Amino acid sequence: MAPVSDVDQQTSNAVAKEHTAAITRDYISQPRITYRTVSGVNGPLVILDNVKFPKFAEIVTLTLSDGSKRSGQVLEVSGSKAVVQVFEGTSGIDAKHTTCEFTGDILRTPVSEDMLGRVFNGSGKAIDRGPSVLAEDFLDIMGQPINPWSRIYPEEMIQTGISAIDTMN
Repeated sequence: MAPVSDVDQQTSNAVAKEHTAAITRDYISQPRITYRTVSGVNGPLVILDNVKFPKFAEIVTLTLSDGSKRSGQVLEVSGSKAVVQVFEGTSGIDAKHTTCEFTGDILRTPVSEDMLGRVFNGSGKAIDRGPSVLAEDFLDIMGQPINPWSRIYPEEMIQTGISAIDTMN
């Protein structure tokens, strides 16, 4: 019997070959493995089984039986299972006929200096009836965490008016 690390390496190599074949076949460098392994739908969540190397926060494209597409984001990963939150809702998603494709990318939002002073919804789409904004760059919506050691230590107390919070300052 082969050690676990050898089995993991063999599985990893098999997946890499499958991705390489997809790239060669389609002449583009994005994953093309399509899964038909929806095991359940609960509210805005879709549970996928038997998926290879799903990544947290990865964007997923779901294709419904009528050909319409919906996108979602991986919220939880447990081995070969993934829980995906569908952005456009889950009505009409059939576990037997819905296909799923992992994009290999995370959710990004377009940014530009033209966005200053504008009003946007939670998805980054303009809702102020202004002109379209051309993106200068696309940034990860998660951003970068703030390093507490590199920031300036606050010298003045911020009074909130809530005694339980103010005594902790």
